[in-house]
Formats: sequence, structure tokens, C-alpha cells
Amino acid sequence: MRFWKTIAFAAAAALALGASAARAADLPDLKGRTIVAVTENAYTPLNFVDPKSGQGIGWEYDAFNGIAKRLNAKVDWKLASWDTMIQAVRDGQFDVGMDGITINDERRKQVDFSDPYMISQQLMLVRADENRFTDAASFKPNDKLLVGAQAGTTNFYVAVYNVLDGDEKNPRIKLFDTFGASVQALKTGDVDTVLMDKTSADGYIGASPGSFKVVGEPLGTEEFGFILKPGSDLTAPINAAIASMKADGTFDKLNQKWFYEYRAGQ
Repeated sequence: MRFWKTIAFAAAAALALGASAARAADLPDLKGRTIVAVTENAYTPLNFVDPKSGQGIGWEYDAFNGIAKRLNAKVDWKLASWDTMIQAVRDGQFDVGMDGITINDERRKQVDFSDPYMISQQLMLVRADENRFTDAASFKPNDKLLVGAQAGTTNFYVAVYNVLDGDEKNPRIKLFDTFGASVQALKTGDVDTVLMDKTSADGYIGASPGSFKVVGEPLGTEEFGFILKPGSDLTAPINAAIASMKADGTFDKLNQKWFYEYRAGQ
């Protein structure tokens, strides 16, 4: 019986492998082309520096490396700060960029977007012992409470228009050069909340148990996409690979790896 179970398992694996190969064969072939990809390495667990190896790792690294493999392409990874990334991709300095970038009409005027690879929501991350407010409504009236954010990000605009008074120069918003720096400021008490998508909030809570929690209801839903130079010939192949990875469960496996297993191992 064990022998036949082994044979059955092997046959099923072969069928799965064959189906996977068939799906890959249906995708565009980029014939070994090198894709220059850029990220920031400051958005746990999507992209960040592995403290052990010093190398960039995360959900987006795994996802885009997988996309390139399916398209018979190679990836040349580069780093750039958030505030220069969209412009650099638009100008063709990089082929594709990623940093948990929300798809919206304003950015569509500057770059092309891939199809969404992740849907998330904006939440209020606070210190684990926070008891002065429980949501955006109770945060807003207290002038002593501060928000940490990066200028020009979705987190910044949601803080301005959904939490505060709509004034982008409101002194209650403290700006930081990187997303990670704003979270560190929250941890040390220099600000009182940082807005982020659920996936990233889960990553920070898991990476530093006992330091953070989420309060209130989601403040909005957003879709993440890869950014490309307007008119890029890579948009359609990348979209095809995204569709195949959604269909065969690859993205679900990455979610499990980075939002659950990675957290549990911290």
C-alpha cells in the first residue's frame, strides 16, 4: 500500500510539474533579458535588509524574482530612496520599481502600473502600551499627538485627509526620509502613530513582539502595483506572470512565508 501511495504521489507531482511547465510555456519569453529593478529596502516585510546576510529580502523580492524566472529573464536589483523612485522609473533609469506603491490616478500620470499584486488597507500602528486614543476620531482632537510619515506616500495623505484636518503642512505630521525611520520614531516615542497597510503592520508587529499594536478600523483600501516607464514593453509580460502566479497559488504561498512564517520566526 505504501508503495502505491508513493507511486500515486509521484504521479500527482509529475502532473503538477507538467501543468506548471505548460503555464510557463504560455507566458512571454524575454529570452534572457536583464530587467533592472529598484526598491528601497525599508518596507518590512515587502522589502528590507536581512540582518544576518545584509542582503535585500522580502515579499517583493521573491515575487519579482519569480516573475522574471517565468518570463525567462534576469533581475539586476538596485536601490533608491522613495522620493526619487517614481521619477527615476519614469525617466528610464530603472525598468521597474516596487515599494508597496499604491496605484492611483495621480501616479498614473507619471508611470505605468502593472496589474495589482496585493490589496491592503491603511491602519494605525501604535506602541503596545498606547491608551490615550483608540482610533482616528479620538486621535484627531488631541494636539499633542503626532503622526510619523514619509512625504508623498499614501500613508502621508491618509494621515492628512483621513486622520487630521486636510492641511498637508500640519505640524502634527513629522516627516522622515524612510518608512523604517518613522516606525523607529514610533517605537522610541517621538511620534504616536504611523499609518501603514495591514501586511506591513503585521510584519513590524511580528518582528518586534510586544512593541506595537493596531488600533481602530481600516482607513481605506489600496492596491499595490509595480511601476514602469510609460509605454514599457514589460508591462504586458509582467501582468501575464502576475496572473499565472495568482492562479497557481504562488502569491498565497508568499503571503504565508512573509506574513506568518517570517513573523513566527522572529
